[in-house]
Amino acid sequence: MTQSFALPQAHAKATERLEGDCVAAFSSEFDYVHRILRRLGVPQADVEDLAHDVFLVLHRAWHNYDRSRPMRPYLFGIAVRVAASNRRRNWRETSFAAVDARDGGPRPEDALRAKRARDLVLAGLAHVPLPRRAVLAMHVIDEIPMRDIARDLSIPLFTAYSRLRKARREFEKAVVRLQKVMPGP
Repeated sequence: MTQSFALPQAHAKATERLEGDCVAAFSSEFDYVHRILRRLGVPQADVEDLAHDVFLVLHRAWHNYDRSRPMRPYLFGIAVRVAASNRRRNWRETSFAAVDARDGGPRPEDALRAKRARDLVLAGLAHVPLPRRAVLAMHVIDEIPMRDIARDLSIPLFTAYSRLRKARREFEKAVVRLQKVMPGP
């Protein structure tokens, strides 16, 4: 009789442990999912709801997740599918009145100026060695705190700050040189 109760209790404890792991993933990776959704073009008004949707999908599929693999790529895949689903849903729900809305896009000369600035930034980044470029891009472009960058790259915090300082100098010098060479407006 004790054996018949032991199996359900063991299953319940295992389920509680797995759900606890899923909740821990939610707590530790919510900001990451939020950033990913913004990069995927999700409107700011929808980001929080879709981030919760990502974790609902994760919770439903938690038993399929291989815990020996990194969490972030798995979350990224779920976020891409949730964002695409949201985009399709919003496209179907667009009213015809919104289709005739005034074009709020940039003027052609503004778009050209922005493209040249983007090309200059990318060319400048190409002149910064990858280890320092990674720190620069993560901190300045993705706005990731330095402690998180050091942890994610498995480097000491002071090394991350050193790389950031040196990358900023290299980037600045490269941009100054490139501005002299690249055609202007």
